[in-house]
Amino acid sequence: MADMRSFRDAVMAWAAGDSSDLAYELATKLSVEGAVLVEGPSDAAAVEALAEGYGRDLAAEAVCVLGMGGAMNVARFVDLLGPGGLDLRLTGLCDQRERGYYERAFARAGLPPHHFVCDADLEDELIRALGPERVTELIQEQGDLRPLQIFLAQPAQRGRTPQQQLQRFLGTKKGRKIHYGRVLVDALPHEAVPPPLADLLDFI
Repeated sequence: MADMRSFRDAVMAWAAGDSSDLAYELATKLSVEGAVLVEGPSDAAAVEALAEGYGRDLAAEAVCVLGMGGAMNVARFVDLLGPGGLDLRLTGLCDQRERGYYERAFARAGLPPHHFVCDADLEDELIRALGPERVTELIQEQGDLRPLQIFLAQPAQRGRTPQQQLQRFLGTKKGRKIHYGRVLVDALPHEAVPPPLADLLDFI
């Protein structure tokens, strides 16, 4: 059964060097209109969770949220999905340090800079919005308080702020960023959604 996940997989295969035929076929069958280009699966999970919190189903709106496997790949995906390829309406979310990759890729394709930039990265934005105490509560609720305590006892964490410590903790285990991307977004009151995420959702 064709769905947005099938389309996303076809685009990833196309980007890796496979034929474009399946991506074009699914784009037509699903009437895909837009794509949100993000660095990886944790960002994609957060964006989809945010949309769901506002009662929106991006796949039903014909929008694909696509984790590219690294911001340096954005030029390749803009080539495939932008005016020179599927001609979808493109936007994106990136870290401040990756901003240049997005700006150059969009400009080269003749597109306005319709991407939204986190001050440091997405996890930093979410931790600041919720506050370290609330994030620690959520980690406890998820059964990860003991791993957090062990992590915080490491000498390397001394001298770091609680926010920096939490940000690093979320990246210490495979899959943790993806899991907590959704957990932190689900815990956000609408009025506390960080501007880059709020602006992205308004644009889509």
